Parts: sequence; C-alpha cells; structure tokens
Amino acid sequence: MTSATPAAGNTGTPGNTAAITYASAGVDVEAGDRAVELMKDAVKATHNASVLGGVGGFAGLYDVSRLLTYKKPLLATSTDGVGTKVAIAQAMDIHDTIGFDLVGMVVDDIVVVGAEPLFMTDYIACGKVVPERIADIVRGIAAACSVAGTALVGGETAEHPGLLGEHEYDVAGAATGVVEADALLGPDRVRAGDVVIGMASSGLHSNGYSLVRRVINHAGWSLDRHISELGRTLGEELLEPTRVYAADCLDLARTFPVTGAGSLAGAAVHGFSHVTGGGLAANLARVLPQGLVATVDRATWELPAIFKLVSELGNVPLADLERTLNLGVGMVAIVSPEAADAAVARLNERGLPSWVMGTVSADSDSIDKSGPDYVQGAKGVDGGAVRLVNAYA
Repeated sequence: MTSATPAAGNTGTPGNTAAITYASAGVDVEAGDRAVELMKDAVKATHNASVLGGVGGFAGLYDVSRLLTYKKPLLATSTDGVGTKVAIAQAMDIHDTIGFDLVGMVVDDIVVVGAEPLFMTDYIACGKVVPERIADIVRGIAAACSVAGTALVGGETAEHPGLLGEHEYDVAGAATGVVEADALLGPDRVRAGDVVIGMASSGLHSNGYSLVRRVINHAGWSLDRHISELGRTLGEELLEPTRVYAADCLDLARTFPVTGAGSLAGAAVHGFSHVTGGGLAANLARVLPQGLVATVDRATWELPAIFKLVSELGNVPLADLERTLNLGVGMVAIVSPEAADAAVARLNERGLPSWVMGTVSADSDSIDKSGPDYVQGAKGVDGGAVRLVNAYA
C-alpha cells in the first residue's frame, strides 16, 4: 500500500522545486487592480442617477423604476465582439479606439427595434494584464458608451497565460435596453411605398477583417504604408473606429414618433437595419416582411476609398464585397414616404451623412431574382427581399 506520508527528508515538493504561486503561473492580480484604478474614472463618467454602487462590485446595479411609467416595457438585449480587428490594434499598439467597435456592434443592434440601450458590460480576455493597455481599452468602451447614452455598469478582465500570447487579447460585451411595446420597430411596420435611407459608415467598422487582412497580407503591404487615396497610413484607416448610431436612431424615432393609439398609419419610422456581417442586402432583408422587396440604387452613393482599395488590391468580386463589407452604409432607416425628406435632413443636421437610397414595393414574378443582386431572407430570418440595382456612383 502506498503511503501519502513523505519520507524522512522529503520536503513534499518534488525535486525540491521552488514554491509555485499564482504570479509565477502567469497571473498578476496586482496588475489587474492597477488597471481598475486607471480606468475607473472613465467608467464612472458613463453613470447616471440610475446606476447604483461604484466600480468593483460583483454585479452592476441599475435602477429601473422608470419602467413603472411604461404600459408594457420590453427588454432588448444583444451581445457581440470586435472580431479580428483587434489584431490591427495589437499590431499598431493602439488600444483606445477598439471600444467604439465593441459598443457599436452591441448597442446598434438594440436600437434596430427602437429600444434605448440602458446599460452595458464588457469582458476582456488577455494573455497578460498590462494595466495601461487594459485601461486604454476600457476608456474607449466608456467613451463610446457616453456617445450612445449608455451606462457602463460592469466588466471583467481575465488573464489567460498559455492560452493567449502576452500581447494578445479579445473583447466582448453585452447590453440591455428597453422599448415600449407599441413603439417596437420591425418588419410588421414596413409597408409598400416606404423609403429606404442610408446612413454613412465611418469606414470598415468591425466586419470583414479576415478578408481585408488576407488581401493586405497577400499584397505584402505594411500598416505604416501611406496611401494617398486614403490621406493617411493603411493602419490608421483600418483602425478607424466604428460609428455609433444609437443616439441618432433614437432621436429619429422620437422626432417622428408613432401616433394614433397604436395605429401603424401614424408611424413615420418603421424600422432600422444595422449593416454588419453579411453586408447591406442581407441585413436589410432581415427587417422586411415576406412579400415586400426593397430596391436599393447603388448609384445614390460613391464607394469610399478603402472599399475600392480592397476590391482592386485583392481582385475581390463585387458580390463577395457586398456580402462581406458595409461598403459605406453602416445603418439603414425605413420610413414613410411623407417623412423621408425631413428624416434625411434631421440626420444630416446631426452631422450624420444620410440620403435616400431606395424604396420598398411588393415583390413580384416580374423582378429578376437570379444572381447575387437579389437577396431574400438571411441569417435564419425568412423575411422580405432586397434587390441591388445600377452601378456605384
């Protein structure tokens, strides 16, 4: 029988090795504490009277007493990450912008249904906690939350040595919002005759970077290469933060609200579509009902230089570009025809370049449904269709 009692002279540490600590295993708890100290002021700046407690609690607390004034409040939630764009941030050692990409991917999915994003949490996994780097990431998240009008109520930083490299990290987040039931936006509000409004993206946003990075690597271009068409270096362009649309969309919905005791007839804003993975057509199709088709005219806007560059440098087919990248349109609004001009003017007054890009009509057999220019249903939603026509300006 084997005894668990050490033999005389045995220290109990095989091979007389030194004591193993959490720090020697690669996790620096003190570094995590320093990161919190560096970021907490930025996080607090996003808090409003509804946020209870401070930074560092086990759970973020948010007072939802205001929901008592709702007739039928619906909670909306979304979660997402940034994807391989973090590789660009790591390569350039610039980490205070990636937060806009995270927040935009999360809160702008919530506003699609007309919900106000109330609060958000974040999660950062890294190979090694570098306090200044973690603080930069969170400061960017907090700044974007302020733009969106969303409280950052909590988060987590996890150190994963052996799983991630010393300079590697990934970020994710989740947000919760609320919308009154009779103000919920979606396919059931969209009607034939509605107008499709495009809102300009700030660049690539956070989708399609696997394609973009492949094209850049294949061409052998470095991130510090100055590109005259872009007016800056390639890395600066690729790291351009995602535009956060939440406040603009909510302003539009509130400026042109639902009227008439729940009647759809008085609703000026019928829906939004956040253009992320899958491109414009696939995401717009998700918010259209069966039997309707949105005809989008490419000639109403010019492709920004970065998309032309990716296309030409990688000889990427147009169909692949359109189902991967936003191509200059980051958010779409679907509005009643009577409100279209005023809605475009309102968005432009807020500094968000916007334009009428198409209309909604009844789908029919006379429409050519062959080829990639016609998209019906996407991402598990068996909804309406989108038809892309003409060439880009």
